[in-house]
Amino acid sequence: MATQRLGLIMHGVTGRMGYNQHLVRSICAIRAQGGVLLPNGDRVMPDPILVGRDGERIARIARQHGIERTTTELAAALANPEDTLFFDAGSTQMRTALLTQAIEAGKHIYCEKPIAETLDDALKVARLARERGVRNGVVQDKLALPGLRKIEMLRDSGFFGRILSVRIEFGYWVFEGDWQAAQRPSWNYRKKDGGGIILDMLCHWRYVLDNLFGKVKAVSCLGATHIAQRVDENGQTYAADADDAAYATFELEGGAIAQINSSWTTRVKREDLVTFHVDGTLGSAVAGLTRCHTQHRVNTPRPVWNPDQPQTMDFASQWEPVPDNQVYDNGFKIQWEDFIRHVVAGTPWRFDLMEGAKGVQLAELGLKSWAERRWLDVPSLEAETAVRSAA
Repeated sequence: MATQRLGLIMHGVTGRMGYNQHLVRSICAIRAQGGVLLPNGDRVMPDPILVGRDGERIARIARQHGIERTTTELAAALANPEDTLFFDAGSTQMRTALLTQAIEAGKHIYCEKPIAETLDDALKVARLARERGVRNGVVQDKLALPGLRKIEMLRDSGFFGRILSVRIEFGYWVFEGDWQAAQRPSWNYRKKDGGGIILDMLCHWRYVLDNLFGKVKAVSCLGATHIAQRVDENGQTYAADADDAAYATFELEGGAIAQINSSWTTRVKREDLVTFHVDGTLGSAVAGLTRCHTQHRVNTPRPVWNPDQPQTMDFASQWEPVPDNQVYDNGFKIQWEDFIRHVVAGTPWRFDLMEGAKGVQLAELGLKSWAERRWLDVPSLEAETAVRSAA
C-alpha cells in the first residue's frame, strides 16, 4: 500500500469553525490516523499550508499542531503546483473572490458556506468550477450529525410513515460583548460585512430539508434584528444592523411543512442547541446533535386537555431513545475524508458548488420574503439560471 501526498492550502483557520472543526478535528485528526484510506488500499496524507494575514498567529497555530508550512501570501501559495486543493473557511464576503482566484489557478475547491452573498455570484463561481474541470465541494456538515443520521435511519426504515411536519429550533444567546465577550465574530451582525442569520442558517436548512425530508418548494420568512447595538472584539460599540433571528416556514415536496426558528437571541431550555422534531403518521422523533428519541403510533399516550388541573403526565419519559449501535465520527472529518477520496480517486461526491448555490438561493428568497412580507416559490436552479440569463 502506497501513501500519496495531498498538498492542501487552508485559508480561514484562525476563525472558530475553521480552527476547531476543519483544522484540529478534521485535518489534524486525519493526519494522526495515518491519512485517508482509498478504495484500492492506498492512503492519502494531507500536507497543509496555513494561509492568513497575521503571520505570527498562523505560525503559532502551525507549531502547536505540528504543521510545517505557513504563509501570508495567498497568491504564492496558489502558484505552487504541488498544492492542488484549496479550502476556505473565512468570511462570507471574501469567499467568492477567493474561490474564483483558486479556480483560475487550477485548484480543486472545498469550502464552507454560504459560498457567496448573492445567488448571481454563487452561480458564477459554480459554473466557473465546472468550466475549468476542477473538483469542488461545499461543507454540508449537519447531515453527518449523529442525531440526523438516526433520523435518516428511521426515515429509511419506514418508521415515520408519511412525514407530516418538521420543526427545527436552533440557537442560543450570543452575548452583546459589553459585560461578557461575544461567542461569535462581530462581522456576523453587520450587513456591510456579509452578516445576518438568514444568509448563514438558511443555507444549512436547505440541504437538511432537501436531503432528509423533501425538496423545498416555497418559503415564508420573517427576520428580526432584536439587539441593535453590540460591542466588537476591540471593545468598540457598533450598530448591529444585520438580522439576528429568523422565523421561517417551508413547504416541501410530498406535502410536509417545516417550521424553523433560528436565533442568536434565545436562551436554551431544550435538549440541545438545535433540535429536530419530526412528526409522521406512524411515529415521531426528536433529535439533537447526538441523541434521538422516538414515539411510535402504538406507544402514543392519550392526554386529556384540562386547563383547570396541573398536568400529571411526564411527557419526556414517554419517549424511547434510539441506541448508539455504531461509533459516530466527527461529521466535518467524515466529509473531509469523502471529499479527499473524491479528489484523489474520483469517488462519488454530490455536494458540489451548485448544491451550495441552492442554499444561497433559499437565503436570498428568505430575505426577499421578509422584505415583501409574502410567500415565495423556490424554482429549480436551472429555471432560475434561465430567467437571470434572459434578463
